Amino acid sequence: MLPNPDRQAQDRAAFEARLQAIGASRYHDKHPFHQMLHGGGCSMIQVRAWVINRYYYQSRIPMKDAAFLSRCEDPQLRRIWRSRIEDHDGGIDEGGGIRRWLKLAEAVGLDPDFVASTRGVLPGTRFAVDAYVHFVREKPLLEAIASSLTELFAPAIHENRIAGLLKHYAFADDSALSYFRQRLNEAPQDVKFGLAFVLDHADTLEKQDAAAAALTFKTDVLWSQLDTLHSAYVAPARLPPGGWDGREGVTGALDENPLRGAAE
Repeated sequence: MLPNPDRQAQDRAAFEARLQAIGASRYHDKHPFHQMLHGGGCSMIQVRAWVINRYYYQSRIPMKDAAFLSRCEDPQLRRIWRSRIEDHDGGIDEGGGIRRWLKLAEAVGLDPDFVASTRGVLPGTRFAVDAYVHFVREKPLLEAIASSLTELFAPAIHENRIAGLLKHYAFADDSALSYFRQRLNEAPQDVKFGLAFVLDHADTLEKQDAAAAALTFKTDVLWSQLDTLHSAYVAPARLPPGGWDGREGVTGALDENPLRGAAE
């Protein structure tokens, strides 16, 4: 497609509105699997499959950020960005989003060591998450940062998830949901910096288009992960080779009803 000379770079407010519109139309809070999960419609196998597969994404986020830092020559940008790795990996002995996610795994009746091994992660999950890591490793820094701006839309999904899980599922308590509560505290600072960086540096139409495409790509990564879960574990379920079979790594009862009240 030939460039249109009549198109001009958007002003700051219009470009921010363009980015927000991507989330409004494409963010994965609208996916049927999330609607099932937050509404109490998931079986325990489906909840556990979500925890197992989402762990793969959580575990690759600090790897993605380390790849970003390895390409970043500005020490001030590195100082700001490295907190993201600390938020997910934590300290030597405690803390971090990965450890908090494994608390959720334990709460839903999974062996945390099994979840951390990533055995049983669906091929589609691996493909989508690995594509995100490669994207950040290879694309210009502006596009890499723009891809992180799905964090703009994350607080609402975390709040809805906390409320929905507490309302509907017997396993949900403060310890199990600590990952989501902590992200409500951590994410706003990340969002503030990332959005300001993109708005400051996407100063041509070409850069704005690239940044918007990067954010769209990230929404596709998140949506694809739920598509592969829905295909494998929601009727008519089509479990691919290598996918979790509902048994390995389970420490809780296989046939328990996950709904709050029914399981109490």
